[in-house]
Amino acid sequence: MSVDTHTAPAELSDEELTSLDAHWRAANYLSVGQIYLMANPLLSEPLQPEHIKPRLLGHWGTSPGLNLVHTHLNRVIKTRGLDALCVWGPGHGGPAVLANSWLEGSYTETYPDITRDAAGMARLFKQFSFPGGVPSHVAPETPGSIHEGGELGYSLSHAYGAAFDNPDLLVACVIGDGEAETGPLAASWHSNKFLDPVRDGAVLPILHLNGYKIANPTVLARLPETELDELLRGYGHDPVHVTGDDPAAVHRAMAAAMDEALDRIAGFQRAAREDRATDRPRWPVIVLRTPKGWTGPAEVDGLPVEGTWRAHQVPLAAVRDNPEHLRQLEQWLRSYRPEELFDEHGAPRAHVLACVPEGARRLGATPHANGGLLMRELPLPPLEKYAVEVDKHGATLHEPTRVLGDMLEDVMRATTDRRDFRLVGPDETASNRLQAVYAASGKAWQAAVLDVDEHLDRHGRVMEILSEHTCQGWLEGYLLTGRHGLFSCYEAFVHIVDSMVNQHIKWLRTTRRLPWRAPVASLNYLLTSHVWRQDHNGFSHQDPGFVDHILNKSPEAVRVYFPPDANTLLSVADHALRSRDYVNVIVAGKQPCFDWLSMDEAKVHCARGAGIWEWAGSEDGTREPDVVLACAGDVPTQEVLAAAQLLRRHLPDLAVRVVNVVDIARLLPSEEHPHGMSDFEYDGLFTADNPVIFAYHGYPWLIHRLAYRRTGHRHLHVRGYKEIGTTTTPFDMVVRNDLDRYRLVMDVVDRVPGLAVRAAGVRQHMEDARQRHHVHIREHGTDLPEVADWTWDG
Repeated sequence: MSVDTHTAPAELSDEELTSLDAHWRAANYLSVGQIYLMANPLLSEPLQPEHIKPRLLGHWGTSPGLNLVHTHLNRVIKTRGLDALCVWGPGHGGPAVLANSWLEGSYTETYPDITRDAAGMARLFKQFSFPGGVPSHVAPETPGSIHEGGELGYSLSHAYGAAFDNPDLLVACVIGDGEAETGPLAASWHSNKFLDPVRDGAVLPILHLNGYKIANPTVLARLPETELDELLRGYGHDPVHVTGDDPAAVHRAMAAAMDEALDRIAGFQRAAREDRATDRPRWPVIVLRTPKGWTGPAEVDGLPVEGTWRAHQVPLAAVRDNPEHLRQLEQWLRSYRPEELFDEHGAPRAHVLACVPEGARRLGATPHANGGLLMRELPLPPLEKYAVEVDKHGATLHEPTRVLGDMLEDVMRATTDRRDFRLVGPDETASNRLQAVYAASGKAWQAAVLDVDEHLDRHGRVMEILSEHTCQGWLEGYLLTGRHGLFSCYEAFVHIVDSMVNQHIKWLRTTRRLPWRAPVASLNYLLTSHVWRQDHNGFSHQDPGFVDHILNKSPEAVRVYFPPDANTLLSVADHALRSRDYVNVIVAGKQPCFDWLSMDEAKVHCARGAGIWEWAGSEDGTREPDVVLACAGDVPTQEVLAAAQLLRRHLPDLAVRVVNVVDIARLLPSEEHPHGMSDFEYDGLFTADNPVIFAYHGYPWLIHRLAYRRTGHRHLHVRGYKEIGTTTTPFDMVVRNDLDRYRLVMDVVDRVPGLAVRAAGVRQHMEDARQRHHVHIREHGTDLPEVADWTWDG
């Protein structure tokens, strides 16, 4: 893109204009055909009702604008020799992008039965929004796509994620004016403060203002141009406007705008890369104003359609039953003069394809949209380098995430030259004890830097912005274009991206069924600052329900882990970073935690997912345990071990089994999840007839939901978070939610047959300890010494 930024763009020649317009008309024709037709694709005979689909589904309103953008991206990619990717933001833009993919040939290469002839065109038309066909969105099935257009708000953050560490890539991003009203999109405008003109590619936002949503005008389209310009300039962009409804004039204006924008981008990159300029560029944004439903019916049944909200979906809704609608549809289709665009066999004519680039530079064929083709294995170091020494179970304490931070530092360092690993999070890297990574890479930052700032780096790969939506979007775009990463977040606030992770899981599930989609690195969450340790934040920061949300999703794509100590966290993180096509959720504390397992024990235990800690129980192997104490999560594990210790002291003849669960999906039946246990396995671990007291990190009913079909479910009693929280001591949190060691012992007494009478004194002793706790914390503000100074005695 080494073009003089001061050179005025050359105007289109008449031949170029004719070719661009032909390509645009062909894409419009194919878009309308997909919405309406299931036969007679070339209109080789008069249109009849039987040629029309019985159910008319799809969205016309945004399609002509998307077709215009695609046509003109083709032109600049070809003439400038660019590697480019486009993120298509407007919802239901599928007809346009499918049409262009078919025209350029990438669709046929991906789906050989959809040939570039009349028969293939008919199949292209019929499959759209048809049973057994393809969605109306730009979906995983769409060649060249990394963005599902169903839910709005994420296009621009996805585009920036794709551009990070891709210095030779242009990422165009079409933002619909409806999408521009969403919170996630509004926050993602600030991504330009994190884009490094030296090491990253460029993002060209194209704000498409066609004026309407489903039934209402859009905010940005109704702003005066001066006010809109002030808004975009405030975001750090320099707007270039294209406005009109005359095709020839719009083509010329769009070509000039694209040239101007790309010349500016080339100038910024050259200044940063060759002249070492450090000023933050004011990147261009194209503001494209064209009518909604442009070139479609101007009026239907006496009501205006083109340029109004009525063009949003299907402008002519009764074509099979209303002869006038059928006549209008045929007139509309023939207005594109298909005989000039396709030969007698249905293939696009040469002049239609004159603007289309070749090979991998076609937008539907770029490998950047199939990132698994470009991905390299992450250079992960051996875990033994970071392992905590455990000579005796529970004898030492470490902060698990701080230990993980040392490992991530080396991963960051090992990818310094290849630049394919990033750590993202909402201003919480140091808070979550991962600050060791700063020794290998600073925090990406292109805005002003003050003397008091620390670790800011124009070329950094640690990404922090106080928008969980933007963090998620960046990482999704980064992963889908073939790189690796980790999202660190406070547990309670990761809920902000509930809907975004829904979409990503649906994307992964769909791509698993597309053999041409190569696997990509998993989306990995590290959730810390969790519910049980919010000493100063309190109730607002206490919500462990993200895992409930995740485990509702496709079992083939989701994994949830609760490593109980530093070494198990290392093992789980290593597994997650090596995995492909999953969403991995890892919940781990950042506070000092007992070291329960050696590295070798941790690897075996994590591979098993759930297992008996023989050293923690009091079984002698001669009979079934009287009770199973199960746990998942670091704090519940400590409370279970403390309860086991109390039981050994007060009820030494009781046979207690301790089971720790790292992989929570192990509780599911094997037919419901790939990691699930068979009934035989489950009954062997938890028993079929004996009481199980399960201390769980999150909401207790999740465990019941996972295990409700098990033989022993009637004997399962779960303790967990009951939505009772405040700013209080660590132990008081577990007491308030009945997860504490004393309550667990009381549960054992209550549920093991014969203990209610025989161990009534033990139960009373436990209740007294809880009362002493309540008095002590209100007087001293700290936990009981027997709790605060507790150690595992082995």
